[in-house]
Amino acid sequence: MKKTVAAALTAAAILGASGTSFAAANPFSDVPAGHWAYNSVAKLAAAGVVEGYGDGTYLGDRNITRYEMAQMIAKAMAKNPQGISRAELDRLVAEFRDELEALGVRVDNLEKYADKVTWTGEVRYRYWNGREDLVNGDKSKTTTNQLQLRLFPTAEINDHWKAKARLTGSTNLKTDSTGNMKLTYVFAEGVYDKFKFEVGKMPLYSNVDDGLILDDFFSGARATYGDKFKVMVEAGRWNLNDAALAFYENSLLGLGDDDAANYQAAELSYETDPFYIGLGVRHLRSNAFSNFGGYGEDAKKALIWSVGARYTFGDAVTLAASYANNKKADDYKKAYSVSLNYKGANKKNPGSWGVGVAYRYAGQNVSLAPTYNVYWDGRPNKRGVEFNVSYTPIMNTLLQAEYFTGKTLDTREKTRTFFGRVSWFF
Repeated sequence: MKKTVAAALTAAAILGASGTSFAAANPFSDVPAGHWAYNSVAKLAAAGVVEGYGDGTYLGDRNITRYEMAQMIAKAMAKNPQGISRAELDRLVAEFRDELEALGVRVDNLEKYADKVTWTGEVRYRYWNGREDLVNGDKSKTTTNQLQLRLFPTAEINDHWKAKARLTGSTNLKTDSTGNMKLTYVFAEGVYDKFKFEVGKMPLYSNVDDGLILDDFFSGARATYGDKFKVMVEAGRWNLNDAALAFYENSLLGLGDDDAANYQAAELSYETDPFYIGLGVRHLRSNAFSNFGGYGEDAKKALIWSVGARYTFGDAVTLAASYANNKKADDYKKAYSVSLNYKGANKKNPGSWGVGVAYRYAGQNVSLAPTYNVYWDGRPNKRGVEFNVSYTPIMNTLLQAEYFTGKTLDTREKTRTFFGRVSWFF
């Protein structure tokens, strides 16, 4: 698609937002001083946004390409000269987004000039089928069909700070019941070179052990510093009723306000392609721990340390291992994972796929809310082998299936869990 010089001059007028005369000399001999866009072209030229073709002309008798137009917009974005209309620049950025990205203008930078609030989202269907042999000879079966909508708004505050949130709504397809849309988290994030600060209700993930201990949300603050070497500290409150054990038993573990444990953690890690290693420690305090099986009656604390490492061979095979131990628990106090994965599905790359196998040992008093899908709605406090496969059939559509087979740590009976998911991203 071509744009005539009239379109270019119109864009110049939009960007220049002229209305008053401009004193700078017009460097383009083929744009006469009496032209209606003269002041705007001269203003943008003085700001270095429009440079012409090096011979003192704007070549007004030829068409310009979308690529050339994108160059003008990119320069306006970089220089942001006074007098430029933000609203009109936003529209031009949206129109020429592909060309701007081809020029190497990062999407993160584009967002600063687009809407103040951007939205992404996911519609996903998830299915669990858990089976367990009971000590009395009976068999237990649980099935869940869940359809969920997740919306992720991000608001620009200034050059360093953003506000991020997630809204979640779910429906149970098995019972044909619906739930209300709720605020899952909301927090502010500030980035200053190698420093990142977060405060509010935010995602909580035990990075060094790749989610062996926690994958949930907490209320508090987090500070991270570093690039290859990275240090992270966080503190706040975490609701113990979000633990896998509480979810499985469908009952409250704590005592009123004590359900939310005081929480502090620190991590130290080093990452350079293709290697990663990390060490972490987490401390939680709550009277509710006395209701966890494997704790003493007067238990009030959890002190969990963990270590993890992974190595990628070429760009296809990744070997990872992690270990964690709760020094304050009496039983079910250790957890570890060893996994081998080949490739992996990418939602942006149709036809991409991956397979993997892992051995998990997850004691309920250390794997409090692990990231493993087959651990939820199946049976916590177990060990066994997990198989997984993922595939992207079309753009922004991801298919996943996982199967776990093993034994429970308390009753030592056989347990199996199947998990399936289809996700549509937008």
